[in-house]
Amino acid sequence: MKIEVDNLERAQVIALLEEHLQDMYATSPPESVHALDLDKLKAPEVTFWTGWKDEQLQGCVAIKILDDNHAELKSMRTTPTARNQGVASLLLVHVIEQAKQKGLKRLSLETGSMAFFRPARTLYEKHGFSYCEPFGDYELDPNSQFMTLALD
Repeated sequence: MKIEVDNLERAQVIALLEEHLQDMYATSPPESVHALDLDKLKAPEVTFWTGWKDEQLQGCVAIKILDDNHAELKSMRTTPTARNQGVASLLLVHVIEQAKQKGLKRLSLETGSMAFFRPARTLYEKHGFSYCEPFGDYELDPNSQFMTLALD
């Protein structure tokens, strides 16, 4: 799979992100949806990657820089046809390595607490993320789980 920084302009990418937002709003109360929309993913503090097999989009992931040492994982998503094929792990390993190369010391994330999000939490646990308190601007929310990974 080829993983590349993406400009968020291809139709396949936009469709995957729209599907991601629809799922987030379908499974979480609106006040507990923290997924970034297309405009917020284009912010200068965000780097967005896509994974491709030939010309087929496999998935996406982003990091949002919070400060000199800390970034947040955002918009982790695989396409329906790429699920359960190791794509999410490849994207996650890539973004962890990129965060290390940027000199970051910590990578954190917010995900849902509902059963729908269990596969995501399992993936993050498998890659060394542990549960933590809310970070950044987040507050305790029964619909959210917070996880973090030290990058040293």
